[in-house]
Amino acid sequence: MEEEIINRVASSKLEVFDLEDYYPQGIQSQIDIATWLLDGLLLKEKEFRLHLKSHDWTQYKDQLVAVNCSTDAILPAWAIILVTLHLSPYAKRIVEGNLQDLEKALFQEILQTVDFAIYKNKAVILKGCSKKRVPMSAYVLAAQKLQSFAKSIMYGEACSAVPLYKST
Repeated sequence: MEEEIINRVASSKLEVFDLEDYYPQGIQSQIDIATWLLDGLLLKEKEFRLHLKSHDWTQYKDQLVAVNCSTDAILPAWAIILVTLHLSPYAKRIVEGNLQDLEKALFQEILQTVDFAIYKNKAVILKGCSKKRVPMSAYVLAAQKLQSFAKSIMYGEACSAVPLYKST
């Protein structure tokens, strides 16, 4: 006689915290100001301001934008601030840095709004496999937030989770 196959994962009381559910919505763009520098290295103020004045900032409407310089140019602090001021009327969010820095900042903002109290005294799996690029800093912050509430925290998938934390 055959025994019925029971899906223990589906019937368990494990809660899955999937960072993909919190993935930032919107188009993410990057502005590299090196393109507005002489040979990508030298900022000539008059020419720089002319580039900014003639640039089509409307293309960044409602976008999430990282502003950086990809070269080793030594820039005055005001350069990125000036780019930001031109961009501000259009972009939804602006971060100094590259696209990875932008994702880190966005996840940090998003995770600050999550009500982690719903995981109080529960066994939680911090889902590890994702289709979208989730920065490690998001996992670190989520684990810290979960630790205040969860009975236990595991990482990975329900079928092969690695135990990380158990309250005492």
